[in-house]
Amino acid sequence: MDILNNDAKLLYSPVLKPSVWSGRADALLGEYLYQQVKVLDLSKNTSAFSDSGYALLGFQSDEGVKRNLGNPGAAEGPMAFRKCFAKMPVHTDFNFYDAGNVSCLEGDLEAAQTELKKRVNQILSLRLMPVVIGGGHETAWGHYQGIHQYFGKEPVAILNFDAHFDLRPLVDGKYGNSGTPFFQANALLEQNNQSFHYYCAGIQPFANTSSLFAYADQNKVEYHLAERINNHPSDLTFIEKVIQQHEKIYVTVCLDVFRASIAPGVSAPQPLGIEAQYVINALRLLKASKKVVSLDIVELSPKHDVNKQTAKLASCLLMEYLHDY
Repeated sequence: MDILNNDAKLLYSPVLKPSVWSGRADALLGEYLYQQVKVLDLSKNTSAFSDSGYALLGFQSDEGVKRNLGNPGAAEGPMAFRKCFAKMPVHTDFNFYDAGNVSCLEGDLEAAQTELKKRVNQILSLRLMPVVIGGGHETAWGHYQGIHQYFGKEPVAILNFDAHFDLRPLVDGKYGNSGTPFFQANALLEQNNQSFHYYCAGIQPFANTSSLFAYADQNKVEYHLAERINNHPSDLTFIEKVIQQHEKIYVTVCLDVFRASIAPGVSAPQPLGIEAQYVINALRLLKASKKVVSLDIVELSPKHDVNKQTAKLASCLLMEYLHDY
């Protein structure tokens, strides 16, 4: 078993290191991530860490994708990611913990998102940076709630690399899905008389309706079209603007922002998506700014992947962020 406890009543489970974090038997000590990762059990009382570091938390859910009439499979994303990520070489020192998984059980997405909120807030309280691996993009709503709970009135900008705005209204006014997380974030901020600072890079005109563009414009969402990125891949002024205008940034990477040839393992593959180097360069710039408070990578769907290509891409993206250049 990859998780310590799969009881139907438990939304959170820590991960057993030997079953996931393994790799080459002939590797020199300290060369690969699987040799360095530490297990963090959030169900036990833990005090804040004196050294900075990162805590990986899986969100095993594709309920939001199902509700959004997409292709399910993202619930298996966190474990597929770990298996690829474990084998990545490490070239700089950083503290990295595996904090386990939050699971969506019996279709109760709202309970799972509430648990994710709790665990993200807990990780931030431990003075670690959350790295959440989805799961569909419904991951972002639980993740953002945890960020908002921790930082309170301090503004946190949202930077989303995505083909979609994910600003759809709730179904029947109460049910969220993988297309609603930033609509929900906007509603939460409105309730607290706070401003909505949302930026989206990689938007596809034919992956979003006119009503979504209208909602984005009405709510002062700033977006960068995929076509613009593909025509000017080295232009990072959009990212630089976010960094200059905000002190705290939540970064979310939806893997369907990428061209389907490099990211086939997603719910909604994009034939006209962007290339990886733009996001890699953006992540390096964001890391150097020291303004990122939390990060997630979502929509990894192993059942739709080809030769683990998308899982490897996700692993490379996180490694690029973790390393200093």
